[in-house]
Amino acid sequence: MMDEDLEIPAEEGMDEDLDLPEDLGPVKVGEEKEIGKQGLKKKLVKEGEGWETPENGDEVYVHYTGTLLDGTKFDSSRDRGDPFTFKLGQGQVIKGWDEGIKTMKKGENAIFTIPPELSYGASGSPPTIPPNATLQFDVELLSWVSVKDICKDGGIIKKILKEGEKWETPGDADEVLVKYEVKLEDGTVVAQTNGVEFTLRDGLLCPALSKAVKTMKRAEGALLTVKPQYGFGEKGFSEGGVPPNATLYITVELLSWKTVTDITEDKKVVKKVLKEGEGYERPNEGATVKVKLVGKLQDGTVFIKKGHGDDEADLYEFKTDEEQVIEGLDKAVLKMKKGEIALITIAPEYAFGSSGSQQELAGVPPNSIVYYEVELVSFVKDKESWDMNTEEKIEAANKKKEEGNALFKAGKFSRASKKYENAVKYIEHDSSFSDDEKKQAKTLKISCNLNTAACQLKLEDYKQAEKLCTKVLELESTNVKALYRRALAYINLADLDVAEIDIKKALEIDPDNRDVKLEYKFLKEKVKEYNKKDAKLYGKMFAGLSKNKP
Repeated sequence: MMDEDLEIPAEEGMDEDLDLPEDLGPVKVGEEKEIGKQGLKKKLVKEGEGWETPENGDEVYVHYTGTLLDGTKFDSSRDRGDPFTFKLGQGQVIKGWDEGIKTMKKGENAIFTIPPELSYGASGSPPTIPPNATLQFDVELLSWVSVKDICKDGGIIKKILKEGEKWETPGDADEVLVKYEVKLEDGTVVAQTNGVEFTLRDGLLCPALSKAVKTMKRAEGALLTVKPQYGFGEKGFSEGGVPPNATLYITVELLSWKTVTDITEDKKVVKKVLKEGEGYERPNEGATVKVKLVGKLQDGTVFIKKGHGDDEADLYEFKTDEEQVIEGLDKAVLKMKKGEIALITIAPEYAFGSSGSQQELAGVPPNSIVYYEVELVSFVKDKESWDMNTEEKIEAANKKKEEGNALFKAGKFSRASKKYENAVKYIEHDSSFSDDEKKQAKTLKISCNLNTAACQLKLEDYKQAEKLCTKVLELESTNVKALYRRALAYINLADLDVAEIDIKKALEIDPDNRDVKLEYKFLKEKVKEYNKKDAKLYGKMFAGLSKNKP
């Protein structure tokens, strides 16, 4: 019976998953709704708190009274004065309980009507529950303790002792501050600390700690039950007093963490948040920003310090995406919020490169990693396209194009490409343009896409170059530059037949174009070269076949 830890056996076949809706939708007090398709019903008696509900594996604490449909009471935790606890979704109770209680909120009271298929079935539970009995349970969900199988293999079980704040959890690159205590099964303490910082991806103590902390919220406390494969394994850790194949019990609290973000894909510009900023707004490209900053070398030498006076005029002001500061700093500030303080680590490629630089307070040697502590005091965003009228959009597109041209001439193809792309964004949607403005926009789109294609050819991204030229040809099918540049892309992609079609078409339109003629000559030589290689390859194949004849 239920006074013995609710040992209600599940009937055969009842371990199959119910076809349940994800939620019941809003339910009013006194309203009854069906859960799933097997006749389980829930009538709300008292609303619960918040929005969270327990999940499979959680330890739930309830009070209940169980009756038959005629009102005969067969069990009650309330009568015993002792709440009942069990693990949800583990088959420790009848299926109707497992499925019904997972829909409840903390403090909620509901009456569940449970058909025999989800309770004791055809056999019943003599002498108090007859065969094929439909049961009613008046259940109050008092509370629950979240229990998570972190690796889904039973290797790390996390039991939440103290709920955390908000909803965020740290990422692999983040630097966390935790306190923990590690015990063996006999209660022996083998390690403890009141506060230690480490980067999650680097790990600390044993693999379980990082894996578990990654699932925790700020200020959350948890008890981890750690099997040997996630602890110290078969060898143990004799110096720390951990024997081979030991199960560990780690009590851990996540005190705080510093968010660490890879600003660039190659992880050579990294931002660590020292103080969170306000709201969600960040500077955009072209924004005017005011910052306090200190720049240091790896040995701690300060080479620049700006904005630390009492006067706002002392703040360091610059415009983003205008090469007014080193590239790494420029990129990182775009990812900051107002009031945020961050430590930015910048590799030489995004700092002062192989030449180094003489700065305000000291020289930066060649190939130096540099560190900036930056506070974003304020910023004024550059006007976004949706805030512009049509005339301003065309003007902004022209400006970006000119900036792109200057960068292209300087050999900065990646940055030039971005400027051209941004120019096109201003005029992409031209439905509100006048006829004259549409013509200007079309000319600009063609010019900027062609220039971006030229950048991509220099950067050896031939597929992207081909796509951009195709875009131009959709707007102007006789554009010789687009045909020529697309042919160059096709040649580098070894698609020689298609390249020849583009070159021939370009020569039909402009028979005297010197560049196209030269490329056609090069293409013919390339085709000959490929034909020779093919002939050689097939010759070897046929020779091999003839040798293998019976």
